[in-house]
Amino acid sequence: MALADRVACANPGEDNPFPDIIELNVGGQVYITRHPTLVSVPGSLLWEMFTQKNMHSLARDSKGRFFVDRDGFLFRYILDYMRDQQLVLPEHFPERGRLQREAEYFMLPELVKMLAPKLSKQNSLGEDPCQSDPEELSPSADTTHMLSSASAALPGAVAGGTAGTGGASTEGRRAGFITIGYRGSYTLGRDSQTDAKFRRVARIMVCGKTSLAKEVFGDTLNESRDPDRPPERYTSRYYLKFTFLEQAFDKLADAGFHMVACNSTGTCAFAHDQTDDRIWTSYTEYVFYRE
Repeated sequence: MALADRVACANPGEDNPFPDIIELNVGGQVYITRHPTLVSVPGSLLWEMFTQKNMHSLARDSKGRFFVDRDGFLFRYILDYMRDQQLVLPEHFPERGRLQREAEYFMLPELVKMLAPKLSKQNSLGEDPCQSDPEELSPSADTTHMLSSASAALPGAVAGGTAGTGGASTEGRRAGFITIGYRGSYTLGRDSQTDAKFRRVARIMVCGKTSLAKEVFGDTLNESRDPDRPPERYTSRYYLKFTFLEQAFDKLADAGFHMVACNSTGTCAFAHDQTDDRIWTSYTEYVFYRE
């Protein structure tokens, strides 16, 4: 609790037990800010936390930092707002709805109003009426919807085109590539005469255009590593919330994609001293394309 000792030594006065510089742990993300920033909005949750007389009642982590169990990524925007009561979001920001929920939790009514959909065209936060999926602003979105409705009414409409694409046929969907990659490991016995023991896939990576990745995988796509990527730009930092390759392949097939290439590399990490079993690691990529 070295930090707690420093806090006690840095006591700026009797009326305020908090130091001028405060370290926060918000959902695992560490922030360092000034005490006046945290109490800049009277009546907010942070104001209530850091104006009380007994700071020892607040939760701490193992290193003595004040702990708040909320979304660590979105807290950066909460803290920016606390500094000057203004908010500037990245272009095509996809977490608007979740940020509004965080603003409600931290009791910031003015920020909640800024993030409300009905006010999005009256402030500097942007003119995006959609809070969750920037892909809906694509110029071809209306055309795609019209083609989807028309093709669904035709006798020859593709029955399998309804999964993952909102009922769109192959004629109403954009072409493109999506690459699925994963790292794995397996144990191979002596002289390769025993069955290989494969370990669980740790994470399935997704590389491709943002709009296509969202179309195919929907809510199962984790965007936390690249949350501000515009719909028509490419990314290689997305990954899936599940670890079953078959499920990823099914979603791609339902969306009209087919595999066009794959590659894999493998290296022997080490051999077990007693059993001579060899531990291999591999990285594999599957490239899918939709016409």
